[in-house]
Amino acid sequence: MATYVRELFRYRELLWSWVARNIKVRYKQSLLGVAWAILQPLSATVIIAIVFSRVIPVSTDGIPYPIFYYSALLPWTFSASSISFGTNVLISNLNLVTQIYFPREILPISAVLASLVDFLIALVILVAMIVFYRISVSTSWLWMPVLLLIQVLLTLGIVLIVSALNVFYRDIRFVVPLGVQLWLYLSPVIYPLSRVKELRSIYMLNPMAGLIDSYRRIILHGQQPDFTYLLTAAAISLGVFVLAYGYFKRAEAVFADII
Repeated sequence: MATYVRELFRYRELLWSWVARNIKVRYKQSLLGVAWAILQPLSATVIIAIVFSRVIPVSTDGIPYPIFYYSALLPWTFSASSISFGTNVLISNLNLVTQIYFPREILPISAVLASLVDFLIALVILVAMIVFYRISVSTSWLWMPVLLLIQVLLTLGIVLIVSALNVFYRDIRFVVPLGVQLWLYLSPVIYPLSRVKELRSIYMLNPMAGLIDSYRRIILHGQQPDFTYLLTAAAISLGVFVLAYGYFKRAEAVFADII
């Protein structure tokens, strides 16, 4: 792993260049450009808030539903969009993969980092909601970089796995959207974690459950994360990342032959 990281560091300029390229391509010939990073989660929040606050009311522990939902949708969208863009990243750049040597993980890492930029842009709306709903900001926000780091490791691990598997099995690009959709329902994005009564110990093996609950605690309630849930999410995320990185580097040797 240390060898992989050192080699990646040598190619860091290529990584940053590829991140910038991904951001430009994503919004190329778009009338609104990077504004879509804000409009997409904001429009989803408006629709879901109407449904689950008016039509089918969902208890949110006293938090207005729009910010309750958006505080979870924002990190969720980061992971979901990273996986969506990262799945085909090796296949979409087959000329580079087959003709030029560079650490192939640069491609999936750049997809995740480009989605992270969208996350930071959309964070502006969350700040505006906090001001609008007069939610106090406390020192609990200092946990945000920690949560984001854990989520990046988890997301990058998943992207490394699915992008590598997609080289060998092209069905992966059809399976991934379905898997992400099911993952959404198995994570407390639409509903609060307090609604999960049965089999919670199994439910919390989903690292996104612990992460989303932690985001809501530090943002909406001014509390520290539940350390049991957070440590579980961190351990699983780190394990997924290490295993995925190792698998990706082993599979990397035959990418050019198969593609």
